[in-house]
Amino acid sequence: MDADLTATGLRLLHGPRTKRRAFFLRAETLFNLGRNVSGRYGFWEEDLTEQSHGEGFFTVLERMVAGPGLYLMDEPEAALSFHSCVRLVGLMARVADEGGQIICSTHSPILTSLPGAQIIELGDHGTRVTEWEKLQLVDHWRRFLAKPDFYLRYALDTAADAD
Repeated sequence: MDADLTATGLRLLHGPRTKRRAFFLRAETLFNLGRNVSGRYGFWEEDLTEQSHGEGFFTVLERMVAGPGLYLMDEPEAALSFHSCVRLVGLMARVADEGGQIICSTHSPILTSLPGAQIIELGDHGTRVTEWEKLQLVDHWRRFLAKPDFYLRYALDTAADAD
């Protein structure tokens, strides 16, 4: 099945995409993107439908996120295991070292741990530049990992009440 592309979509396939480095990654739309551009010039050769979601994700990342350029990532951890998140931090560090700029929206304490990253936390307070150790999400994960039953009792009580 061929994609019914707009003029903008055709330019993405055959035009500036092959000359400039920029990429917007959203985990929820990766499968459809992969189905439409796998094997086309300037993209990747592998068929993403023959890979696990995480493997396909890295096929795209390793081909599309490299070197100088602007890369926007919207919760890339959604498709990734713990080890793959650590692997993604390595890829992000490499891209930054090569002159790339990554803007990443995440709920992952792993991705926010990238050394040298500027962290901007959004919350009830608005936005603020902060350090990894001071992130609310890091604090929540630490407390959850120390005492999961403290957090789960609310979820399990709610599930039991729903029955």
